[in-house]
Amino acid sequence: MDEIILVKPTKEYEKKMIEYKNEHIKYGENKIHACSLWDKMNDYNEWLDLLEEQSSHETLNDNWTVHTNFLGIRKSDNKIVGMIDVRHELTNEFLRNYAGHIGYGVRPTERKKGYATQMLALALEFCKNNLKLEKVMISCDKENEGSRKTIVNAGGKLEKEYIYKNNENVQVYWIKL
Repeated sequence: MDEIILVKPTKEYEKKMIEYKNEHIKYGENKIHACSLWDKMNDYNEWLDLLEEQSSHETLNDNWTVHTNFLGIRKSDNKIVGMIDVRHELTNEFLRNYAGHIGYGVRPTERKKGYATQMLALALEFCKNNLKLEKVMISCDKENEGSRKTIVNAGGKLEKEYIYKNNENVQVYWIKL
């Protein structure tokens, strides 16, 4: 398995982010996990502006929380293999009860290669070292075996299960840092 690094999105990654989105569409996935609305936008510069806005209390819309979005980049070829979104605080009911501190996704052709495990480990380091968090909440669909295993392997302890929209069975985990 190739090593990955987490980097913040920049203009340099525009073409690769368009390819990332198009691959999800090609595989019939309308929702891209941890993309901070990139799947709903067409203008990359507007998306970068949104990420900038969401990265600071001074510019943040009251309906969300400060967060940092990262691209999971494979070092060997500089390919975007996934994305991970770290929410600095659980400031609203949705985050506190359902979504948690971290969301992540891996592009369809790069799944089951250990990249989610690497991205989550790096994001947990970020949470501990940069945000000074002692524990993080993370959730996944119960049926998503890969994500569930990734969370458990990172030390996740199941707190609860619930039925969410469209009868999705969601599991909520906590990971001590």
